[in-house]
Amino acid sequence: MSKLIATAALAVVLIAGAAADAEAWTRSGTWSGPRGTASVSATGSCAGGTCSRQITRTGPYGGSVTRQGSASCSGGTCTGTRTTTGPYGGTVTRQRTISRY
Repeated sequence: MSKLIATAALAVVLIAGAAADAEAWTRSGTWSGPRGTASVSATGSCAGGTCSRQITRTGPYGGSVTRQGSASCSGGTCTGTRTTTGPYGGTVTRQRTISRY
């Protein structure tokens, strides 16, 4: 039940924050369960046709996963890059380009 309440509270924070400022945003939340407390923290911004964000999730045992990404669109083509770093330092980078015909 506490997980459901924490999720609902996080959704309210996300919606309220989105209405406050469309160019830059910050979100965070924590929740507790039988294995401990976990958290998420996210920031993002858009400027000059490029949007970026960073999300860090920390599990109940202290391990963190960070995801950084950006996307930009021009002339019907959007390009995005995302890098994920795991709790042991390993990284995965993904890139994608989408074109509209």
